[in-house]
Amino acid sequence: MQKITTCLWFDDQAEEAMNFYVSIFKNSKVLSVMRWPEGHGDEGKVLVTTFELDGVQFQA
Repeated sequence: MQKITTCLWFDDQAEEAMNFYVSIFKNSKVLSVMRWPEGHGDEGKVLVTTFELDGVQFQA
């Protein structure tokens, strides 16, 4: 069981980075994408992503 999850910080490109990493590492997948809610100034933009790269979980 993984005890620590690495968090990668991106100002505007977390989703693009996540998709890139998932595309180059085998056995990888997107676990979730949380977006800013309706009515917020950044509505629809990514707030937090969770993904797995060869069995290791990351957040961005």
